[in-house]
Amino acid sequence: MNFDLSDLRAFVAVADLSGFRPAAEALHLSQPALSRRVDKLEQALGFRLFERSTRKVELNAMGRAFLPRARHVLSELEGALLGMTDLAERIHGLVTVACIPSAVGNFVAGAVREFQQRFPRIRLRVLDQAAPDILITVGRAEADFGISYLGTQEPDLVFEPLLTEPFVLACRPDHPLARRASVAWAELDAHACVALAPGSGNRMLIDQGLAQANARPSWTCEVQHVPALLSLIEAGVGVGAVPRLALRQGGGAEALVGVPLVAPVIARQVGIVRRRDRPLPPAAQAFVEVLVKGQADGGNSG
Repeated sequence: MNFDLSDLRAFVAVADLSGFRPAAEALHLSQPALSRRVDKLEQALGFRLFERSTRKVELNAMGRAFLPRARHVLSELEGALLGMTDLAERIHGLVTVACIPSAVGNFVAGAVREFQQRFPRIRLRVLDQAAPDILITVGRAEADFGISYLGTQEPDLVFEPLLTEPFVLACRPDHPLARRASVAWAELDAHACVALAPGSGNRMLIDQGLAQANARPSWTCEVQHVPALLSLIEAGVGVGAVPRLALRQGGGAEALVGVPLVAPVIARQVGIVRRRDRPLPPAAQAFVEVLVKGQADGGNSG
């Protein structure tokens, strides 16, 4: 049959992304070039794979039957090549990861560096997104997998823990609580507090943990995102609860102190989020293995 692996990749990309335009963007091709690859594959097979209209592109019955076979061929070959050190430098590809911002600087950056040393011609696209958006991105197959703290309750997704991080009290070094070994949540009522707004993933975890302990500190200022919260704390507006990894992303004019919060201890699990119905491509799986190894070796998470 007169087709090659690039034609199979084009077909799988169109099927995964439900359209020629997003598939062409993902593969860095023009739409006409992508269409030619799919047409070439259909001609070689002797049947059409998609039902096309002016509004949408959908797999037909033959396309749905052929898709897992195409995935298997690509996976087997790419997996075999990734295992051959002398060929690793010649393997092309793209891995797309949706990731919470706090993880990027703490352990993902190191994993990216190690992965690119091993596979220099595989490109990595990191989408820094909020945790709820990561679930949508992974669910739509717009990323190979995600790194998040949400997803354990999603029936269509698999969540594989990487690390557990507690929430800590972020405060300026000159704040009265900065030298404490720990601070109880109830003690925060005596201090000006900056809080994350309801609706964020972190606020949801905090509210759930405090509801079980019947504790609910008051706040004097509310923001939508952790970087804004840290900026206000650095400016002396108050103190606030943040995940430990997020505190390490500080770095304003004045460093912040992180004091363990207790009574109760509230923590979040950060892990790999992927679709349940689809195995990871070999290149994406190789990147996951680098992430897992980094945490097993001690990582950068503390």
